Amino acid sequence: MPEAPAWKFQTVLQDLAQKEPASVTLRGRVITGVGDEVIEDGHVSLEGGRIVAVGEGGGGRGDGRAVVATGGTIMAGLVNSHAHLAWDGIHDLAAQSLSDAPEIGAYKAASNMLACLRAGITTVRDLGMNRSGVFAKQAVEQGVVAGPRLLICAEAIVQTGGHTYWCCREATGADEMRRAVRDQVKAGADLIKIMMCHDLLEFTDEELHAIVDETHRSGLPVTAHATFDAAIARAVDFGVDTVEHGGSMSDETIAKLVAGSVPIITTFSPVVIQSKPEIARKYNIPEWKIRERQRMVADRGRYDGLLRAARAGVRIVFGTDAGSPAVRHGVVVPEMEFMIEVGVVADSHAAIMSATREAAVMNRMDDRIGTLEAGKEGDVIVVDGNPLNDLRDLERVRMTFVRGCCLYARPAA
Repeated sequence: MPEAPAWKFQTVLQDLAQKEPASVTLRGRVITGVGDEVIEDGHVSLEGGRIVAVGEGGGGRGDGRAVVATGGTIMAGLVNSHAHLAWDGIHDLAAQSLSDAPEIGAYKAASNMLACLRAGITTVRDLGMNRSGVFAKQAVEQGVVAGPRLLICAEAIVQTGGHTYWCCREATGADEMRRAVRDQVKAGADLIKIMMCHDLLEFTDEELHAIVDETHRSGLPVTAHATFDAAIARAVDFGVDTVEHGGSMSDETIAKLVAGSVPIITTFSPVVIQSKPEIARKYNIPEWKIRERQRMVADRGRYDGLLRAARAGVRIVFGTDAGSPAVRHGVVVPEMEFMIEVGVVADSHAAIMSATREAAVMNRMDDRIGTLEAGKEGDVIVVDGNPLNDLRDLERVRMTFVRGCCLYARPAA
């Protein structure tokens, strides 16, 4: 494994935001994430930052733990596998990226992490906006602010002048690409992100090989922004581990994804939410773009490649591209609803799994989070109602636990 970033060795005298792990038994409906299991009258017990018991009935009598009869649904914490914590949804992301001082970016990230906790998001895969993710992760892990678990790419890597160069690390040539990867690893990156395309393919073959080789030599995964068939196929050919967004795909490309066990994080939210005038106008989305997004939502043939990929067995993982124009952090339901409408997941249970169990597998954390099982870490949320019947119940989060610590509890009415 790479050497840890320098801040990991700093002595922290005060944990300003950390809380002690709860000793509690939660009672209610339990979506365990183990197969299709749902325990209608069950319990989940937390102790020492871990899940110590899951089962039917009240459980835990006489063990000294506090007991909370939730009357709702207990489930694994949600994972947003594609987000940008320092973006706040304005239309001109380039202007924001170029003009926001690092200090205001830090405040925005802190506010957006709080929004995530309130929405039951216990892990965020931050895919870059300058170096903001590095500082957000340091702040959370050193107890400066409360936040979800963070998986960061530090700076996304782009060819000089490439797609979204204004918020990424630019590089040219294989040696510069290796240096760019090493710099992100040194900063504490959990993964490396590359911008493989916009309208055209980006990076030379030598550059791509250098990026993927250097990333894998560091023991990290590499993910690629890839939105059309040639880019997706090329990503798989060069050994990229995951694909962001996805798009049109040939049967040959889908076969490559299946053979390589390469998941796709679909990110429908920008199109879906920008198609809603009452929301989009608040974020200064121009009228022509609202109409364009409405046509894109209505054109279901546009999503045929993703649908065929899902049916072929490609793992589909939940991500919202939070922070993109009009896409607020903590907004979960529109993405899941559209995933079901398009058909890349079968139903509400599968949509929830894409943000819990499937996300944990994709992020190589399924031994720790993603399902409610004894021994796993206590990333657990409680929501009112039953999201299996109505996904909008996910908007009624009552409690959010990260590593067994209650980091959000909705105030009593």
